[in-house]
Amino acid sequence: MGLELNIILAYAVGLILLYVVGWILLIPLRWMIRLIWNGTLGGIMLFIINLIGGIWGIHLAINPFSAVFVGVLGIPGVILLLLLKYVL
Repeated sequence: MGLELNIILAYAVGLILLYVVGWILLIPLRWMIRLIWNGTLGGIMLFIINLIGGIWGIHLAINPFSAVFVGVLGIPGVILLLLLKYVL
């Protein structure tokens, strides 16, 4: 009976460790997916600003840095990029 209990406990501990390791590895994957998604949305937002801003001569470069910057910060990121471009 003692041997069977040890085996059951070993399986239980193994499953718990497997769950914890899987959870630890999944968190960076979520961050990467969120960063890629926000970067894509940021690039689309910059494209729309370039389309609409072309009327007034406003243009922002669309590159991976600016897309991720706008994706992470949102509207304040667009304003900050505009300020950086026209002030500096």
